Formats: sequence, structure tokens, C-alpha cells
Amino acid sequence: QVQVVESGGGLVQAGGSLRLSCAASRRTFSSYAIGWFRQAPGKEREFVAAITWSGGATDYADSVKGRFSISRDAKNTVYLQMNSLKPEDTAVYYCGATDGSYLYIKSYEYDYWGQGTQVTVSS
Repeated sequence: QVQVVESGGGLVQAGGSLRLSCAASRRTFSSYAIGWFRQAPGKEREFVAAITWSGGATDYADSVKGRFSISRDAKNTVYLQMNSLKPEDTAVYYCGATDGSYLYIKSYEYDYWGQGTQVTVSS
């Protein structure tokens, strides 16, 4: 069983930056593909970014390309660097993990989820 923990959310003004972190509490992410998703009130959960277990490949939603960057470090904490934030980026951000070799952009492809972290961007 993998427990996923997100952190780093908060309140920021439009144009600002935040960095979200995703870590495993009991086992490392070394063999897991990771994805970031977000859910705004009244909307479905949507894909934001994904990274392979090796960190060799990434993918992004069109709405965040050029502004967000996903990466993972040697300890296998996964980060989502969010720059040039917009009010429409306001949502609860979730980290998902799955034991696979590819990039996964559908929420049902992930087996483990964190509790989410709130990101609020004020105009």
C-alpha cells in the first residue's frame, strides 16, 4: 500500500508562483508514475501534469503548458512548479501514483491518491 501526501498549496496573487510536493509516506515512488490532477468546485477532476517513474518523460494539459513544470528528485519526491498563476488555476490539487512504465493522463489509471492541497489564486 502506498500512502501519498501532498503539500505546498496556499493563497497567491495572480501572476505568482507556488511549488507543490508529492511524497510517499511508507514506500518510495521509485517505480511509480505520478500525475497531478485538480478539481475546482462543481467541476470534474482534470489532468494537469504527469511524469514517468524514471522522470524521462512528462506531459501537460494544454491549459498549463509553458507555466507549470513537473519533476522528481533523487529521493523521489515529485514537484509541480506553478508559475504565472491565474484565477482559473484555483482548485484542490491531487497527486496520484500508479505502478506503470508510461505516462498516464486519466484519473482512473491511478491507484493511489493523496488528500489534496488547496491552491487559491486571487485576481
